[in-house]
Amino acid sequence: MRTSRTAIGPPTFHLTTVVMQKKESKFSFEVYDSIAELHNEDALLLKEAQRVTEHAYAPYSRFRVGAVAKLSNGKMITGSNQENASFPVGICAERVLLSAISSQYPGIAIESIAISYRDDKGASNHPISPCGICRQSLQEYEQRNKKPIRLILAGMEGKIYIIPEASSLLPLAFTSDELHM
Repeated sequence: MRTSRTAIGPPTFHLTTVVMQKKESKFSFEVYDSIAELHNEDALLLKEAQRVTEHAYAPYSRFRVGAVAKLSNGKMITGSNQENASFPVGICAERVLLSAISSQYPGIAIESIAISYRDDKGASNHPISPCGICRQSLQEYEQRNKKPIRLILAGMEGKIYIIPEASSLLPLAFTSDELHM
């Protein structure tokens, strides 16, 4: 009967060089001190978003958000946040707006969206930005229509931010490309 032996020796180490890459994502936007500084079309869109805050159903948070889109076909569509006693059922103004546009004008790109808010419990004097779910929805709408969506963000008074592409609010976004692998 034969047996075989395996020689055991000192462990062998292999050196691997790790090359780290550093990537950078830059974010830039325009800041205006008041609505008076905006181009007429942007001022009109923002005033409408401020007006649309009155249509919000926000009995729980008392934080009313209005959003208005100018479509590539020239139409203006509005949306406002809609709360519910079962909090997860509520929907943000931006997603109400995107749903209305997708339903009424399928395949039509959005040029700009103005978003404003009225806080019934405090000041509404600075811009607010869309929440994470809305950022994801805006990014996908841009991707789907192959056109950036310009955002105009403001309160009822004070500074205004203009962001050239909504998707810049969500770097490293999870996109539909990941689902087509």
